[in-house]
Amino acid sequence: MKDPLGKDGVVDLDELLSLDAVGQAEAVRNGVVSPSEPALAAIARIEALDGELNAVVHRRFERALAEIDDIPENAPFRGVPVLLKDIGWESAGDPCGAGSKILDGVVADHDFHGTSLLRRAGFVILGRTNVPELATTITTEPLAYGPTRNPYHPDYSAGGSSGGSAAAVAAGMVPVATASDGGGSIRIPASMCGLVGLKPTRGRGSVGPSLAESWGGLSTTGVLTRTMRDTAALLDLLSEPMPGDPYTAPAWRRPLAEEVGADPGRLRIGFVTVHPRGEVPEDAEATAAVTRTAALLESLGHEVVPAYPEALADPDFPIYHSAIISANVAAELETIAALRGRPVESAELEPRNRLVAEAGRSMSATDYLAALGMLNGYRRRMAYWWTGHPTAPHPTAPDSAASGFDLLLTPTLAVAPFPLGWISDDDVYLALERAGIGAAFTAPFNSTGQPAISLPAGRTATGLPVGVQFVAAAGREDLLIRIGAQLEIAA
Repeated sequence: MKDPLGKDGVVDLDELLSLDAVGQAEAVRNGVVSPSEPALAAIARIEALDGELNAVVHRRFERALAEIDDIPENAPFRGVPVLLKDIGWESAGDPCGAGSKILDGVVADHDFHGTSLLRRAGFVILGRTNVPELATTITTEPLAYGPTRNPYHPDYSAGGSSGGSAAAVAAGMVPVATASDGGGSIRIPASMCGLVGLKPTRGRGSVGPSLAESWGGLSTTGVLTRTMRDTAALLDLLSEPMPGDPYTAPAWRRPLAEEVGADPGRLRIGFVTVHPRGEVPEDAEATAAVTRTAALLESLGHEVVPAYPEALADPDFPIYHSAIISANVAAELETIAALRGRPVESAELEPRNRLVAEAGRSMSATDYLAALGMLNGYRRRMAYWWTGHPTAPHPTAPDSAASGFDLLLTPTLAVAPFPLGWISDDDVYLALERAGIGAAFTAPFNSTGQPAISLPAGRTATGLPVGVQFVAAAGREDLLIRIGAQLEIAA
């Protein structure tokens, strides 16, 4: 760990902010810095950088600093600053804008379960981060709050929907920020901002107390970090279930923090560089990231072969995945109408969400159940590839004998890092098409509920980060942490 104390015992803010959450917690616990100094350093960084980046849309600095004295001395992350994604992740007494003005004046009257866990662990909540309106696309450019800019190049997107969180962590404002992922919204911003972004197994983190599940189970909560040990530690913390949850993911045999640095063994890893669904074009930067990573994995002793689940090529998958999202967005608008005491008019929404909401409202209950049924079958077809189930009804592709894999390696983002405005409601149908193509490798694993992680895999020719995705069988976040830590050291 770097020592954040400079000459004469003066705190070096840059050194302190370069520490990850585990490192900052150690510095406080060991008396190297006071419990308030990490938050003060983070506030100074936010005020210096956020005028350009626009990552933080609600600041609660005074309240946060006042809360530090009440944190127990034995809290494991005492004094470590964090930012919350501004959809879900409610914090009592604070607004939750969801990237839109339709929630103006609405203040949360309770903490989200994950927010409560962060508080209990000693984190200091400094504010809330920018999101696209209703979190329904892969770039963070809401009309209500303006675009979030990529710290590596201000003309480029930070991704979405957790784009504000990603930009804040990549810029060193905070070591960790919360996120959620219904189609790639943790992994895509992680890829575009050079971070670690793990989407957990369905049911791993509670979305209570207000919800039983989010987007019909497609969306899960998580964090964006700069290190594998932070990702492991935060997932350990946030995986505590809440009474009344409709389902929970199976427990790990030991904490994920103990998997960091553990030998993953020799793994069987399939990889794909070009999406097998025909309408997704090949991207040279995404392909190069995967081939580089595959070569590194081979050098580490793993079996790495071109192979993928047959179901990944299903041309109907996007239709049913979108149907689940549309119905849930329409239902969310009814909830928002109740919160603010008046209906949400179509004109109050961005054009993209007008279409999404209209599609959801026009759907019958039987249509929705049919979409769920299709995705349930899709999940089982996917699972055979990891388990090697002897009664698999479909051969895997491209090798029919290729079953029983440990991991799948893919690009995270199916397109090169894109500039602001590339996804624009000036042409809403093109915007929806581009978002769907961009999330082509990530969205399937929201439907299957499997854990998936985006890891940094170098830079593009223009100097922007690019990531690769690893997907494991349900419940196997431990394997993702092991392989991620091995690559973090090797790369």
